[in-house]
Amino acid sequence: MVGSAASLFTRRPGWAGEEGPRPVLTIAPGVVSMSWPDVARRERTAERTQETARKRAEEMARYLVEHGTLPEDPEPTRTVTEWSRKSRARMTRRLAELDYGPLLRMSLRLPMTTLTYPGDWEAVAPTGKAVKRHLDQYRKRFERAWGVPYVGIWKLEFQRRGAPHLHLWGPEPEGTAGELRRLTATRYRPAVGDGLPYREWLSVVWADIVDHPDPEQKRRHIRAGTAVDFREGERMRDPRRLAVYFTKHGSFSAKEYQHQVPELWQAEGAGPGRFWGYWGLDPATAGVELDPATAVWAGRILRRYARAQGVTQQRTVRRVRGGVPIPADRVIGLAGAQLVLGPERVRYRTVRRRVVRLATNRGFLCVNDGPSLAAELARALDRLRT
Repeated sequence: MVGSAASLFTRRPGWAGEEGPRPVLTIAPGVVSMSWPDVARRERTAERTQETARKRAEEMARYLVEHGTLPEDPEPTRTVTEWSRKSRARMTRRLAELDYGPLLRMSLRLPMTTLTYPGDWEAVAPTGKAVKRHLDQYRKRFERAWGVPYVGIWKLEFQRRGAPHLHLWGPEPEGTAGELRRLTATRYRPAVGDGLPYREWLSVVWADIVDHPDPEQKRRHIRAGTAVDFREGERMRDPRRLAVYFTKHGSFSAKEYQHQVPELWQAEGAGPGRFWGYWGLDPATAGVELDPATAVWAGRILRRYARAQGVTQQRTVRRVRGGVPIPADRVIGLAGAQLVLGPERVRYRTVRRRVVRLATNRGFLCVNDGPSLAAELARALDRLRT
């Protein structure tokens, strides 16, 4: 459907080395985007990058010949305190671009799985790398227990007490763990959780992966360390709903703490790393180069479509009154004197303002059905052309 929608547009002739931007319309299952890349500038940037990489390789070879070993990697100096807005936008677009065919062809239920940490979480998750290592071990154990790789999406969040927890949207296997391996392997070796259904296997295996040294903490973790929610999983009916759910989950003012990195992870080199990711899925996109005049019309139509949706965003506005540095000879009246001489007062208020998409004919829209919207856009452009 994505390729068929892209074929409805009149393509621009291929690039022949000319300068200037060449507008591109990109279509995906849940995204329609407009971009104006400069191919000539991008090619020059790629050439400079290759030249820099070549010089760096020569310097590294010279250092290896002189000292016998490679230089040590520099110590990380960046600290991460929260989930950035750019990362949220990238996640929204990428999740809406993915092809979920491999996941749906499994014909399994798709619940929302939550993995949490025990009360004394600092002992087992002192850094973000430790959590990512636990997540990688979970994926490997899933494949070994059920005979299929884990296909789905994951997202990292934080509880109010600072402990990290993970949300995963993926399949719920049928049967019991290790059953396929027991029937097909020439030498069967039992693993933790073999013979248990998915929910029980999840609790036992996740507690074994975290492996808290305190027996009491581990016992509590087995009882309440995981959750499987089918109601949340059934809400994912199209790419837009899926992307918006993962973006807005915890992004309201009452739950923004879920994206605040705890103090233990704010040290240099201890950051959380990526807040989201996916396994076994690939993006399904199709791009078509448009004529500049046609691209301008396409951007205007998409901008008006986005405005008609009436999407708003809650923001906190800061207003300062008093203490304005104005010379005394420019003050007029008693009100001006009170504004200058009065104490500085800071007030905050919450407002909802309309979200502006494709303000400069550049950007993307997250929609329920990208190919259908692209087909309607192609028909509108044909009518304007005729």
